[in-house]
Amino acid sequence: MEQRPCGLIGGSLGHSFSPQLHGMLGDYSYRLWPLTAEELPAFLEGRQFAGLNVTIPYKQTVIPYCGELSHRARRIGSVNTLIPMPDGSLYGENTDYDGFAALADRAGIDFKGRKVVILGSGGTSRTVRTVAEDRGASQVMVVSRKGPVTYEDLKGHQDAEILVNTTPVGMYPHNGELLVDPGDFPRCAGVLDVVYNPLKTAFILRAEELGLPCAGGLLMLAAQAWRAAELFTGKAIPWEKCEAAFRQLERQRRNIVLVGMPGCGKTAVGQFLARQLGRPLVDTDQMVEQKAGRSIPEIFGEEGEEGFRRRETEAIGEAGSHTGAVIAIGGGGLLREENGRALAQNGLLVFLRRPVELLAREGRPLSTGLERLREMYQERLPVYERWAQLSVDNTGEVADTAAAIIKEWEK
Repeated sequence: MEQRPCGLIGGSLGHSFSPQLHGMLGDYSYRLWPLTAEELPAFLEGRQFAGLNVTIPYKQTVIPYCGELSHRARRIGSVNTLIPMPDGSLYGENTDYDGFAALADRAGIDFKGRKVVILGSGGTSRTVRTVAEDRGASQVMVVSRKGPVTYEDLKGHQDAEILVNTTPVGMYPHNGELLVDPGDFPRCAGVLDVVYNPLKTAFILRAEELGLPCAGGLLMLAAQAWRAAELFTGKAIPWEKCEAAFRQLERQRRNIVLVGMPGCGKTAVGQFLARQLGRPLVDTDQMVEQKAGRSIPEIFGEEGEEGFRRRETEAIGEAGSHTGAVIAIGGGGLLREENGRALAQNGLLVFLRRPVELLAREGRPLSTGLERLREMYQERLPVYERWAQLSVDNTGEVADTAAAIIKEWEK
């Protein structure tokens, strides 16, 4: 008799990572079942599944179909995992609890004795509140647009020590939006965001700038799947498998962003990397030219550098929201702060170093003379070093440069 599959039910499941995660965590088939509200009762009563994950909008809807709820699922008032029991009933659990606890652990954030502010009042907010309370938070305050505590009231709570975002603010396609600035909380000692697309929201990037312990939501996604996989199989699964699944998914989604001086070889290295890794190449200079219908020298001639930079920022904002790409940006692309943030949200930024004397100059409006190039390099070097997580010399063969980047990226 064929074993019944596990799977995920929800309203819209087009971009779910659950099949990939469960494929790495357990030896069972896993399907996606997008269901309408009218289809849900018959599906649950049919029991043609070995285990289910549940996502929006059914995490509360499925509760009446459960014969038993775990203690924490009852406290949270939300179920994201259903297990058929031998007597034919359904057991409801909340593995988002495990996911958020793992996220906090990864960031090294301790709730004990601390005041926690949770942004948002939905189902995930209730999960976060339960974890924070169980871990000894001295106070947990939920902030929402229409709740007892609103965002206007936050000025009176700047003693908050842990900030957690459970809203969709900053989630793709609204990358860059920031609901609350961690810098407004002098005692802040940790920032967490359940959003995982982009990998680093503006909320997390701001926390990094401040040197605060922080983490985005991708590990939470992996860890809740790991615990669900244990429930589906009835077996303990080593944490290392969760860690490996998380790392693989993160690597697949992270862009490789090439930065450096004009003429340092970003396009050539980018083309080689894209072929080697089977990834699309996104060249922001080409994006600018295609949208303008003119070459970059023509844009400089007609609109000046300011006009070009404005167009470049628009292109970089679009490119930075991509995932799983190789991105090459113009030499001055990091001169604007917002461009660095746009690229850092999903990217590993790689600084390609090349001596000034070896930089290509033809067709580059700002590379008019060697002395000017030296001055430009000194001006831009601190910017490249600030944003880049990796620095690679590009003075030999393109293949060697690409191999060095891939080696570090795979770590």
